[in-house]
Formats: sequence, structure tokens, C-alpha cells
Amino acid sequence: MKKINIIHVGGFKEEWLRLAMAEYAKRISPCCELRELAVREESLPERPSAAQIAAALEREGARAAERLPPRSYTAALCVEGRRMNSEGFAALVEEALEKRDSLSFVIGSSYGLAESVKNAADLRISLSDLTLPHMLARVLLAEQIYRALTIMNGGKYHK
Repeated sequence: MKKINIIHVGGFKEEWLRLAMAEYAKRISPCCELRELAVREESLPERPSAAQIAAALEREGARAAERLPPRSYTAALCVEGRRMNSEGFAALVEEALEKRDSLSFVIGSSYGLAESVKNAADLRISLSDLTLPHMLARVLLAEQIYRALTIMNGGKYHK
């Protein structure tokens, strides 16, 4: 069975986000194994300097890189990433899963992702031009993964 990983910084604070993520994980499970791999978010002062943010992102990024499975096609979610529609995203998922053992998406903290993580990724993706809370982006990504799998399998979810 193919594997899709969502490597993310921090955990959910709101129950409704946990429930939404669990629902999409359940929907995805007949098609592939969805794994959520959390890494600890760095503590920062209330008004961190740019240098403090950069250092925290590098430490989070190093922990995220450790969670990446070998030979996984990796997509970093970031504001400057490639934008695509659902059909394009489905094509990306299908191609990545054909080429590699797994597909991994990396989502950073509220300050984003370290440049080292973005540079090491096979692709950079942006889910929207809107600014999204990183925890909501995780649920949105899971929904798009489910939609992509539905498109790939000719299902009715995608209209």
C-alpha cells in the first residue's frame, strides 16, 4: 500500500481540527496509508527577532528532516510554492507515488519552514494565496489528498 506522510510542526490545540483530520484520514485509508508525523515546535519569545525565528526554523527543520522516510518524494508547503488546481494536484500525487516509495508533505510552524527544508524538497507547493493558520493548512491538505485520490480512482467526490 502506498504511503503519504504529513510531517508537521506542532499539534492541534482545537478539538474540531483533530476531528476533521481524523475524518479525512478515515476517508483516505482505503486508498493509502496516511501518516502524521509531528515534530516539536520551538518556543520563542513574544516578539522574536529575525535571527531567533531563523534559528528556531532551522531546529524545527532538522527535526522534520529526521522524520522523512528514505526515498520519499517531498513537497514543502510554503507561500512561494507552486499553485495548482485539484486536477493538477492529483496528477502530482499520482506521479510521485509511481516514482517513489512514499510522498511526504512538510508543513512548518506559524513562522513557516526553514530554507534548508524548502531547498531539500523535490517541490514547493502553496495551498492558497491566502494566509492560512498552519494547523488549518494541515486539514486543508488532507482534504486535497482525499480529493486527489478520488480523482485518481474516478470517484464522485470531485465534481
